[in-house]
Amino acid sequence: MALFTKEPDKNPKIQPTTAGQTPTASTAPLASGAPSASRSNAPGSAEGRACLDRGSKITGKVSFEGPARIEGEVDGEINAKDSLVISESAVVTAQIRAASVSVAGKVSGDIVATQRIEIRPNAKVSGNVTAPVLVVQEGAFFEGHCSMQPEGVREDRKITVFPKEERVAQVAGGQKQ
Repeated sequence: MALFTKEPDKNPKIQPTTAGQTPTASTAPLASGAPSASRSNAPGSAEGRACLDRGSKITGKVSFEGPARIEGEVDGEINAKDSLVISESAVVTAQIRAASVSVAGKVSGDIVATQRIEIRPNAKVSGNVTAPVLVVQEGAFFEGHCSMQPEGVREDRKITVFPKEERVAQVAGGQKQ
C-alpha cells in the first residue's frame, strides 16, 4: 500500500515485483503522480507531453512548456516552446507560435514556427505561415501567405510598394523606348 502514502518510495523497483500484478504496477506510477518513475519507464517517448483530448474546448490563451498535442477545439492563442501536433480531429481558430508545428486537422489563423511547419494530407489551413522549413503534403489545403525566412531577417528587409498607376506607367514607358 505504498502507493497511497505521502512519502516517496525508497525502492521503486521492489514494488512492481508483486505476484502477477505487472499491468497494475506499470500504470501505478502514472496514477500516483511520481514524475521520476514515469520518466524512467518511457525515456524520451512521451515525456512531459500535454494533450487536449477530443471533447475538450478551450477559449483563450494556452501555453505549453514541452511537446503538446491538440485533438479538441481551441479558440484564441497558442504558444508552445517545443513541438505542437494538431491532430485530424482538432479544430483550431488561433494564432499559433511554436518551435515546430504539424497540422493534420483544421486551423484558421496565422502559424509562426522557429523550426518547421508541416501540413499533412487532409489538413485545412487558412492563414499565413512563417517558418524556415515548410512541408505541404499532397491532399492538404493551404490558403494564405508563406514566408520561409527566419523572423529576424523578415523584419530587417524593406519593401517598397508602388501604386498601381506608377507600375503601369513604368511598364508602358519601358516598352516605348
